[in-house]
Amino acid sequence: MSRVIFNQIPSEVPSVILAAPRIARHFRAPPRLVIPFSPKLAPPHERLALLSRHFSSQPPTQLTASPDRNWKSASRNTPQIVTDQRRTLGAQTSPLQKQIEMAEPAPNGAATASQQPPHPAILIPGPVEFSDEVLQSMSHYSESHVGQPFVNVFGDVLAQLRKLFQTTNPKSQPIVISGSGTLGWDQVAANVTEPGDEALVLHTGYFADSFADCFETYGVKATQLKAPIGDRPQLDAVEKALKEKKYKVITITHTDTSTGVLSEIEAVAKLVRKVSPDTLIIIDGVCSVGCEEIRFDDWDLDVVLSASQKAIGCPAGLSILMVSGRAIEAFEKRTHPPGSYFASWKNWLPILRNYEAKKPSYFATPSPQLIHALHTSLNQILSIPLQDRFKRHKEVSQHVKKTVESWGLKQLATKPENQASGMTAIWLPDGLKPTDVLPHVLKKGVVFAGGLHKECATKYVRFGHMGVSVMDGKKDDIERALDALKEGLQAAGWKQQ
Repeated sequence: MSRVIFNQIPSEVPSVILAAPRIARHFRAPPRLVIPFSPKLAPPHERLALLSRHFSSQPPTQLTASPDRNWKSASRNTPQIVTDQRRTLGAQTSPLQKQIEMAEPAPNGAATASQQPPHPAILIPGPVEFSDEVLQSMSHYSESHVGQPFVNVFGDVLAQLRKLFQTTNPKSQPIVISGSGTLGWDQVAANVTEPGDEALVLHTGYFADSFADCFETYGVKATQLKAPIGDRPQLDAVEKALKEKKYKVITITHTDTSTGVLSEIEAVAKLVRKVSPDTLIIIDGVCSVGCEEIRFDDWDLDVVLSASQKAIGCPAGLSILMVSGRAIEAFEKRTHPPGSYFASWKNWLPILRNYEAKKPSYFATPSPQLIHALHTSLNQILSIPLQDRFKRHKEVSQHVKKTVESWGLKQLATKPENQASGMTAIWLPDGLKPTDVLPHVLKKGVVFAGGLHKECATKYVRFGHMGVSVMDGKKDDIERALDALKEGLQAAGWKQQ
């Protein structure tokens, strides 16, 4: 290995670079700056080999959910095959990573079915585990965001979202923008409502509080209709509120991630159309799209907002919406400009319509890699009938809930009709906190989430069961998670009655 020593700007630097101060300044190296230099790069085939090991040579796995098959993994006793890649962390390992290193690696089917390095199973209410194919799509080579190959993929994604949200109305518009699920709130507040408008927010947990805060930020008056922890506002209370004043929008959190409470979208939507037909129906579906049924056209909804990292099964970073023609008309009739520049539909609607028509267009740069990953995930989701997918999530959810109930534990959502299919919020035994239990669960190779509701966050844990952990019959994440939870409770001092 030879060395190159820069004492001054190299003479080979073109004069055009020297004429640009912001670029040329990077060549002003301090005296005796030593840069290692290899006189010979590895041959192309060797460099390719370093990349190719991250990719599977197997064809994409088709996820199935056979109605007549026992949902429990048949591969639970498959011999463990694990390659330990964690030793490379060395002295830089963080305290949390040390805990993860101490955790039991994913055994059995999870190890043999996946190309991913060993890691604890993530069973929180999002982000969730991802399929190998989705993660491989995230490794897509760099490409132009206005080049036709990427435009074609993005156009396919927008068309696929119409199928996922179950809309065939040409006036509906799918929206995909770089950002978290929270950006969906901003899009609604900035585009659908105006300062001084009234919003009725149905409250089932933490995220209704946050949505109301978002509205207030944009000058919208938010009225929250609250229910006791674990319950949802009843239809008669909603009807009374709608009759008291005119609301521009009503918002419903389909599954509140803080409580696991499932709201009744179809019945509320019918009530709104009967009592206040001009009120726009906004659904926060961040934790429900992909695991709970949503019939955008049949239920006459106006906005369903979601995100990529939960039941849709794609890494975090995409704000995903379906918007009705009625909501777009309300946007077009507004008397004030949108309160956001980046989230303004004035900027985004023409771009997304062009993308869906496979025409290159530009406002702000999307993430090609995330769009490719979303494309792969949607291909997997839509490879079976949506009804089979929703049924599978319901079956697994019922198994989880009945199991913890058999231990004598209770859920925040006590009524069966209030219980979400994608997660379960579980009260801990008296005297135990999440910090007493979750470290023991982690040692068993599973990650759960602590409580989030501000009134009781230290009294319960949250178990996410959605996406590939539910749909891939080769994975045994759910059964392992139940075992880890029970053993974690026992390690913390709990004794089953």
